[in-house]
Amino acid sequence: MTPALDLGWGDRLAIEDGDLRLSYDALKARATVAARAFVAAGVGKGDRVGLWAPNIHEWIVAALGVHAAGGVVVTVNTRFKGEEAAYVLSKSGARILLTVNGFLGADYPAMLGDHDLPALERTVILRGEVPQGAVGWDAFLEGAGEGPLPVVGDDDVSDILFTSGTTGRPKGVPITHGQTRRAYAAWSEVVGLRPDDRYLVVAPFFHCFGYKAGWLAALMRGAAVLPQAVFDAGQVLRRIGPDRVSVLPGPPALYQTLLAHPERGAHDLSSLRLAVTGAATIPVQLIERMRSELGFETVVTGYGLTECSGVATMCRDGDDPRTIATTSGRAIPDVQVRVVDAQGAEVPRGAPGEVEVRGYNVLSGYWDDPEATSEAVSAEGWLRTGDVGVMDEAGNLR
Repeated sequence: MTPALDLGWGDRLAIEDGDLRLSYDALKARATVAARAFVAAGVGKGDRVGLWAPNIHEWIVAALGVHAAGGVVVTVNTRFKGEEAAYVLSKSGARILLTVNGFLGADYPAMLGDHDLPALERTVILRGEVPQGAVGWDAFLEGAGEGPLPVVGDDDVSDILFTSGTTGRPKGVPITHGQTRRAYAAWSEVVGLRPDDRYLVVAPFFHCFGYKAGWLAALMRGAAVLPQAVFDAGQVLRRIGPDRVSVLPGPPALYQTLLAHPERGAHDLSSLRLAVTGAATIPVQLIERMRSELGFETVVTGYGLTECSGVATMCRDGDDPRTIATTSGRAIPDVQVRVVDAQGAEVPRGAPGEVEVRGYNVLSGYWDDPEATSEAVSAEGWLRTGDVGVMDEAGNLR
């Protein structure tokens, strides 16, 4: 069994996207067909496939199919223009592009029309009008064969996410199946994700937060994934009650927007249970209001970079509101986090310095960029994040 198709939750609900409902067994069946279609299209071990689309169920089916075929998912930011998307596709050498037509009025295939992509062999349209030269998703799946799928192991690369960092062109971060599975088993355990949860994924699938801490973590725990293509506070508030949303992660601004919405009081928010946030210092009052006014039982914060599989530190359930609001918590199990000075020496607790991370979750190297790799990862395996942090006596990072 490949890591991608290790979906052992039977007839439990896996995805609910509009009127579509897929059980885990049905998702596995669809992903297997997709995998065989990718194999029939020539995708082999290590071949890259671009995914340039919003949060829709086809994204998940396609990603699982690419993984099971031995391929590597290359995510493309849905806000990218043609030149930016073309760079990611060209740098990664993607052979197939999976995209949509008409999302927020954008014609993604047309954006690439003037760009030379010699490695790109085929464009597949997941949703929307199929332009000349492309193929629709259903037609692509009709090409699936019946042969065996390759053996995919934990050491095989599952995806390349591009991160701009602080300067220069975006850099590709290859992460393996094993790194992702281990990191998000730890993440989902720390935050307390449950099989009966209904997880509204607002964070974009092209980002670790929506992809790995989003639908993938949910599937690992047997929860139901509810994709949300665009964040609209009113629409999210209207969904929570009828869709019985229990898990709603997002940046602090998401919760502030929900709290400030004039129609918040008219909606049933009683199903909300778990919030996961981070990426900013949060007012203690916001944590308290998330609990008292939005009804979250558990609010946790965390910190991570794409280069360390998206997760390095997490608060824990039971931490006090001040710790959750003012820190990003402590290192996840089997990962080291420290704060160092300009010479690389660890600074005393309470003193500022550069945050460094070491562990199984850290990338082995940027895609086709040894110079950037040597700058980012020390000979001892410490990832130099470039972020300034302070660690308290309990190991919480701010």
